Amino acid sequence: MISTGPPPGAARKSQTPMAVSGKLYRRLADSIAAEIEAGKYNVGERLPTERELAEQFGVSRPSLREALIALEMLGMIEARHGLGIYVTRAQLPLTAAAYDFEIGAFELIEARRLFEGEAAALAAATIDDEALAELERLLGLMSDEDELKAEDADREFHMVIARATGNGAIVATIENLWELRNRSPLARNILTRARGGGLEPRIVEHRRVVDALKAHDPAEARQAMRDHLERVIEHLLHATETEAMEKAQQESEARRSQVAKRIAL
Repeated sequence: MISTGPPPGAARKSQTPMAVSGKLYRRLADSIAAEIEAGKYNVGERLPTERELAEQFGVSRPSLREALIALEMLGMIEARHGLGIYVTRAQLPLTAAAYDFEIGAFELIEARRLFEGEAAALAAATIDDEALAELERLLGLMSDEDELKAEDADREFHMVIARATGNGAIVATIENLWELRNRSPLARNILTRARGGGLEPRIVEHRRVVDALKAHDPAEARQAMRDHLERVIEHLLHATETEAMEKAQQESEARRSQVAKRIAL
């Protein structure tokens, strides 16, 4: 999570302050942009690693990733696979004076983890055989080779559970969270990258949710749903990774070098 700074009287850490207002990713993006505009990083230069930036600003990996992708969408930085993140322009474009990408994918899934975990627990106590049969049917559809069809089945799977709670407010909340996937350019950008990177339906994780609902076990249903969405966050981090690809490239080059040396012998 983004640090809002130490409480009054507490020892201050050597972290770069961030903009005060705006959404979480926006505050961080504004702060990084301000450093670039101030000349700390010039066009063509590489930014510090994500680990270093996260420590500098006192933020989580998901928050940092959303901020970097937002700046990339604005053309201020560029993530070069296997090389790192580079500055491509010294200032935010004029059209970005009031930029707002709504909700990021990581924030969105974090909210889903909270609400859908509780929805699954509530549904476990009252779900009927008809709803369970529908979940089984949708579970089968999630293995469709067409990723868009599989995603539609995934969405309906979660909505069946929401409706099984019998609470209209819960249904509306979870439905809105899913709709934000398409309404938010930032969330859509991140999720599209994940799809292109080979996002596959998590059948095993969804099966665990169904089994907990069949057993009418609220605690296990809650945990199964929360674990599933936690792994979705990890997948998105991996799918939008730049440092991991850089490390993989370095390791690959090192292995090739070792093989070449052996052949030379």
